[in-house]
Amino acid sequence: MDPQRDAVSLIKNYLNTPETILIIGPRQSGKTTIMHQLESFLKSTNENCFFLNLEDPDYLKLLNESPKNLFQIFPINPKNHSYLFIDEIQYLKNPSNFLKYFYDEYKEKIKIIASGSSAFYLDKKFKDSLAGRKKIFTLLTLTFKEFLKFKNEADLSQKNLKNLTISEIDKIKPLYLEYITYGGYPRVILAKTPEEKIEDLRDLAYSYIKKDIYESGVRQDEYFYNLLKILASQTGSLVNSLELSKTLGLSKTAVDNYLYIMQKSFHINLIKPFFKNIRKELIKMPKVFFTDLGLRNFFKNDFRPILDRDDKGELLENAGFRSLSDKYGLENIKFWRTITQKEVDFVLENQKIAFEVKINPNNMKQKEYSLFKESYPEIKLDFISLNQSSKSIPPWQI
Repeated sequence: MDPQRDAVSLIKNYLNTPETILIIGPRQSGKTTIMHQLESFLKSTNENCFFLNLEDPDYLKLLNESPKNLFQIFPINPKNHSYLFIDEIQYLKNPSNFLKYFYDEYKEKIKIIASGSSAFYLDKKFKDSLAGRKKIFTLLTLTFKEFLKFKNEADLSQKNLKNLTISEIDKIKPLYLEYITYGGYPRVILAKTPEEKIEDLRDLAYSYIKKDIYESGVRQDEYFYNLLKILASQTGSLVNSLELSKTLGLSKTAVDNYLYIMQKSFHINLIKPFFKNIRKELIKMPKVFFTDLGLRNFFKNDFRPILDRDDKGELLENAGFRSLSDKYGLENIKFWRTITQKEVDFVLENQKIAFEVKINPNNMKQKEYSLFKESYPEIKLDFISLNQSSKSIPPWQI
């Protein structure tokens, strides 16, 4: 069985509360595995558990007709406490009504843990009627510490990565370089050779992302894939929908819709600018980063070691973004850029810290950041680099 993700212990804290648990995230990130691990845990404590996969058309048809048909599928006794696991709940025509019905009627007896492969459905199919009735957990591809567990380095994954010995740093650096090359999809990590890893990423890109495209109503998938390839080549850059529409030969509305679907399917993230002085600093366009570095490198068609690459700065910046979002949350990350092109890669206002990513911190000039430091003396500016030094920290220490 796969190693246990961090989310398992977090979700266990809510198994005895009445709220419906929703586990959302990209396809193949491990949601089904986590539900089976939770199911095994509950069965070990003699709880009644039932597991339902809504990719089965017969079950789906019955539940679309009426939520009450669940009792035709499973011998659930509503007088006894049970746990119901539902995989791919977004396939229901009205998942919101289904979950609301069981919460309102059976919340003391039937606890539902459900998975969904896209936040797109939370917007389109889930209504406000679930307010106060659900607890959402987002499961992305593996964090670096989880990656270490999958690489049979459980002891290393439990350490404070800011306090490593020289031998531990020598061990962890090649593992981190593998992580930012092939990403954090579980099946990719467990593949034994680079060729198998790339083949798995190809399958993820052209089989599973294709499902996201189709189920979101997009019928011209070649444009969708072309946009992903453009974004992979412009990681860390400003996203100008109008320019992208001209490049692709699409309307700006279509491009904005594709960007929305990519975000809701957890493939890309758009971060907003940070500013206080609107007149001098206002940059309205967001910056783009990929959630998973392996998928980004697949669409870039480049799996060379980072120091051999022309895009090493962009790749390291995306790696820094992923580490920051794992630790602080996506909504807290912004960037700073003035109309005169002064820039700091990441600003976390609530934490009073900012980060600039540099391949070689020895070449940086402090005066480049004097305007930011003068404007925001309360925000500490740190530097991220692969080489640990007195001037910077490696991204795995964030």
